Amino acid sequence: MAGSPYLQVDDYEPVAKSKLPADVYDFYAGGAGDERTLAENVRAFDRWVLRPRVLQGIASVDPSTTVLGAPLSMPILVAPWAFQRRAHPDGELATVRAAARAGTVAVISSTAAEHLEEVAAAGSGTTWWQLYLYSDVGRSAELIRRVVDAGFDAICWTVDLPVLGIRHRDTRSGLTVPVGLDQEKLEYEPALSWDHLSFIRDHAPGLPVLVKGILRAEDGVRAVEHGADAVVVSNHGGRQLDGCPAGLDALPEVVEAVDGRLPVLMDGGVRRGTDVLKALALGASAILIGRAAVWGLAAEGEAGVTGVLGILRAELENAMTLTGCATLADVDRALVAPAP
Repeated sequence: MAGSPYLQVDDYEPVAKSKLPADVYDFYAGGAGDERTLAENVRAFDRWVLRPRVLQGIASVDPSTTVLGAPLSMPILVAPWAFQRRAHPDGELATVRAAARAGTVAVISSTAAEHLEEVAAAGSGTTWWQLYLYSDVGRSAELIRRVVDAGFDAICWTVDLPVLGIRHRDTRSGLTVPVGLDQEKLEYEPALSWDHLSFIRDHAPGLPVLVKGILRAEDGVRAVEHGADAVVVSNHGGRQLDGCPAGLDALPEVVEAVDGRLPVLMDGGVRRGTDVLKALALGASAILIGRAAVWGLAAEGEAGVTGVLGILRAELENAMTLTGCATLADVDRALVAPAP
């Protein structure tokens, strides 16, 4: 964008860092343990190269797609992330407005439960709710009822947080949860099982349910067997178990195991449009961005999230053109190869 200081997604982070308190920045930027998985999420994209097709007669490209029945302008969604009002006063309201303007989905974190109705009303597009199940079954049922009544379009159930990962940055900084969020609300169910999927369906009839936090082929198969509508290959942005696979590294085995029986989305480490294209070539139906949206919101509010999505879309369209892909239907496994 001519005259803009933000030419790529990475340009937003230093601005965001300058505006955020140090402990809040570390909460968003940090990962579990030694942060090896956090780094691998980004490095994993360098393990693949694109293989351009030339002379395809392409004058324009169309990155639009459909996920769980929702028509989207591009296969780039906004992942759920916590405590957005610490990044910017408009928080989740800005995020859902930016996603709607871009023609895509924002997934809203359970940490926004206190104002979920306000967030749902602010979104004019497709909005999904990210669900943590509480140890109190009644409170879980009540939360799901509110999500349904508010008009969210799907539930994205995060299954990789029976306990919090060990996050040394937050321990050192002494980070506390935002004022107004009762600590009791963060007592999530530690004994999660596949049986909980039926519980969610019973309380949200008709809503698609995605299972987020899949890293193994066997769990992809179980998701199919238990009636999930989609899975998200994810290691929680490197924030839960350090030393587990990068999202992109785990993606191919889950895609192969699922074998087209449900959509496979992924998140973790996406910073550029070529990353998006590589994930699609490895079988993802769409990707979700987390920290890229964090830095956009913290730097410029709603305009920042809009800017991040715009940059990624432009980079994806450029990469599609240069690899001979007029639409996403042209993206296949032959488009990528292991880096030499």
